[in-house]
Amino acid sequence: MMESALTARDRVGVQDFVLLENFTSEAAFIENLRKRFKENLIYTYIGSVLVSVNPYKDLEIYTKNHMERYRGVNFYEVSPHIYAVADNSYRSMRTERKDQCILISGESGAGKTEASKKILQYYAVTCPASEQVQTVKDRLLQSNPVLEAFGNAKTLRNDNSSRFGKYMDIQFDFKGAPVGGHIINYLLEKSRVVHQNHGERNFHIFYQMMEGGEEDLLRRLGLERNPQQYQYLVKGNCPKVSSINDRSDWKVVRKALTVIGFNEDEELLNIIASVLHLGNVQYGGEDGIACITSDTQIKYLARVRAQPAQLVSPLNLEQASSARDALSKAVYGRTFTWLVNKINASLAYTNYSVIGLLDIYGFEVFQNNSFEQFCINYCNEKLQQLFIELTLKSEQDEYEAEGITWEPVQYFNNKIICDLVEEKFKGIISILDEECLRPGDASDLTFLEKLEDIVGGHPHFITHKLADGKTRKVMGREEFRLLHYAGEVNYNINGVCVFVVLFFARCNKLCTQMFVMCMSENKILRQCFDREELSDKKRPETVRPTQFKASLAKLMEILMSKEPSYVRCIKPNDSKQAARFDEVLIRHQVKYLGLMENLRVRRAGFAYRRRYEVFLQRYKSLCPDTWPNWQGKLSDGVSTLVKHLGYKPEEYKLGRSKIFIRFPKTLFATEDALETRKHSLAITMQACWRGVLARRRAQRRRQAVDTVRRFIKGFIYRHKERCPENEYFLDYVRYSFLMNLHRNLPKNVLDKSWPTPPAALAEASEHLRTLCMQNMVWSYCKKISPEWKHQQKMVASEMFKDKKDNYPQSVPKLFVSTRLNGEDINPKVVQALGSEKIKYAVPVTKYDRKGYKARPRQLLLTGSSAIVTEEGKLKQRIDYAALKGVSVSSLSDGLFVLHVPSDDNKQKGDVVLQSDHVIETLTKLAICGDKVNVININQGSITFTAAQGKEGIIDFTPGSELLVAKAKNGHLSVVSLNNLLFTLASV
Repeated sequence: MMESALTARDRVGVQDFVLLENFTSEAAFIENLRKRFKENLIYTYIGSVLVSVNPYKDLEIYTKNHMERYRGVNFYEVSPHIYAVADNSYRSMRTERKDQCILISGESGAGKTEASKKILQYYAVTCPASEQVQTVKDRLLQSNPVLEAFGNAKTLRNDNSSRFGKYMDIQFDFKGAPVGGHIINYLLEKSRVVHQNHGERNFHIFYQMMEGGEEDLLRRLGLERNPQQYQYLVKGNCPKVSSINDRSDWKVVRKALTVIGFNEDEELLNIIASVLHLGNVQYGGEDGIACITSDTQIKYLARVRAQPAQLVSPLNLEQASSARDALSKAVYGRTFTWLVNKINASLAYTNYSVIGLLDIYGFEVFQNNSFEQFCINYCNEKLQQLFIELTLKSEQDEYEAEGITWEPVQYFNNKIICDLVEEKFKGIISILDEECLRPGDASDLTFLEKLEDIVGGHPHFITHKLADGKTRKVMGREEFRLLHYAGEVNYNINGVCVFVVLFFARCNKLCTQMFVMCMSENKILRQCFDREELSDKKRPETVRPTQFKASLAKLMEILMSKEPSYVRCIKPNDSKQAARFDEVLIRHQVKYLGLMENLRVRRAGFAYRRRYEVFLQRYKSLCPDTWPNWQGKLSDGVSTLVKHLGYKPEEYKLGRSKIFIRFPKTLFATEDALETRKHSLAITMQACWRGVLARRRAQRRRQAVDTVRRFIKGFIYRHKERCPENEYFLDYVRYSFLMNLHRNLPKNVLDKSWPTPPAALAEASEHLRTLCMQNMVWSYCKKISPEWKHQQKMVASEMFKDKKDNYPQSVPKLFVSTRLNGEDINPKVVQALGSEKIKYAVPVTKYDRKGYKARPRQLLLTGSSAIVTEEGKLKQRIDYAALKGVSVSSLSDGLFVLHVPSDDNKQKGDVVLQSDHVIETLTKLAICGDKVNVININQGSITFTAAQGKEGIIDFTPGSELLVAKAKNGHLSVVSLNNLLFTLASV
């Protein structure tokens, strides 16, 4: 539990900031972080918020054993960890049936991406699994290296910096197994495709493909294995990074694409290569008209991009370069979106619960902040607003639920800044939108002037013109400053309106480019550039901030609909060194992450709160009235305990199910008392336990001696009637037999083994044997499938086992309820039978009594008679009561004879029939007519009564071929396959 670390608080600080004595001190907050960081304790709580400091080294705290330690455990029962947040969200989703989200924030290099990976890995290992679920788990995990390859890059602050924002829903079924996912991407840094700062790189995929790609692949793509040959890769002058193995990462990405189910690898890599070729397109020309001077790139671009066509669009050198770069960014950006959609398609699932992961840019301040950075910081401003609102709401809800009076806390409400940016008609984004669409020439300066006119009086906005003399010295004329919740940031407006105006000025050029892309033979490009966009009459959104504002509003709706958890990531230094703690840098992050405000909100009321049962269980030994167990109401027990400890009324409150302690020092004093009590209890218990052990050993020795004595005496008197002298021995013998029997019971009804009982238990042994056999038979019958339960196999066995050659082949085959369905029986027959129900019907062959001519017939069995039919006629009805017997040979043929009384005028004589299912047919006949005992199995021949009282004879002989025919002697000759041949024929 959290309390378990309090005894070591002087060494490692506190693992929950709410227990800091001086919780208003930023210095105390940072010192607690430092203490824990030096001990490799990178996780600390602020209530339920997890603060994570990037260690810049591998720690052995992410093993499977660690995952099991946090699995299903109460949030505060173990030390702070990313797994605790993951497990708490998972259990809340499962028990409360409410979607969850985990918001991961922090600046580049703070460990956001690694945190989201650890959460995914935790769910992959600890959640229920099946073969299908394992596939989804693999795809969820493998989506990371793919997205990192195409969306991450080396920056000055981080070698694996996410250059896009990502919100991912992990979808779980009703069993709690991960069964799908969905990713939403935000604000990909497309400008990185065409330009990088010194010391930075383009997106990883370019370098991975060049370093790891096979020679064959590079040849097809027209690429050289040298990044310095490509204009889009040389600007950062950083082709190699010591911490990155591009060759190894390439293999990981290719494998990941396979796992996710991509089959368009070749087309995808063609697009990536084409971006590099496009960057190498060079222009020259005269009279202001640009022309392409590099043919090699065009050759490869034409192969990758489009069907044969020629489109002419005159541009000057600057416009041509700008159009080339714009196309490169558009192609890469749309391909990235296509990639995300492709991953989503591979993870698609319906009817699920959700845990969302938000990993998005952190608030950052650079020397020359672009309008793109403005969008990033605006996003963090919105997230901070959400964070404070939801944190306050969570705290408020808990106090209300427990009936505790809430004491309002003062905090910075950054809604005023959000409104400054996004307010309709009067916000910065709306002003930019209107300025760029108005008639006339819009420029960066006119945009800045309009900002000064409309929002110039806003307390969080200032420009060089509006500033005082001191501020003007550090502000450029082309900048405006916003006072964010995290501090002041200057934004440079150079190029903002120019970009937007150019966007509209070259709409026709862009349409031309889009038209070319829509004609591409590359399937991915055709999907990325939809022809419908060309004919869309809607007013286009002006700039990325406008688009981002809409998507951010949608994100806020998603997050507000879920129960949030928070992970606040901190970067300890800018040099990515382990064990280095830069206090100035960390203080800045603590401020812009709003950690001190979060702590003040949490401490506005009470530092510590626990459910009564947890508090009482831990501290009950400190009060004689609650030790060792409290039998009454939990609240009364806690009240008794804290009064005994001397808590003052202002130090605590009792809620409906929890105790709230206001000051950490009160809890620390209780912990110190517990440590003292544990020591005295340990000494007392140790002494008591030694005495108990000694008494137990002495008692066991006495019992052993007594047992031996009784056993020997019992053995001597074993043949006498039961008496005090032998009762122990006789009981032991009985017990031994029964235990031996228990260990060696028969395994099935065919197992006839049974241990030999002692003489005194012979009768009981037989009873037990009978009961055991009955139980096994009952168990066997219970396991029989419904199809087999309705079988008459036992009857068939009694009649034919070891008597008729083809019986063994009938054993494994199910008896069916009938061989003829309703539509197989003539309706006239059904009508003639009236209310008689047909229990079984089978096609047969009838042999005439004179010439033995074979005729197809049907044999119907009802409840009272066997009926031979021909088409719609009832040819012969034999009542079961009149049936004298049934004769069948011992061979493997299907012939049988129904014998009827010779004096019965209704009958024309015995009936000679043949059935392909003779065992089944005769078994059904025997059961329906209760004629089991009249089935006669004959050797050699069967005599039957023909017409007018004459006799007929059927001779049966084994042979190699089944044959039924009239013999020269006038008999019916049946040659039946011998048993071996019949078995082979059946097989």
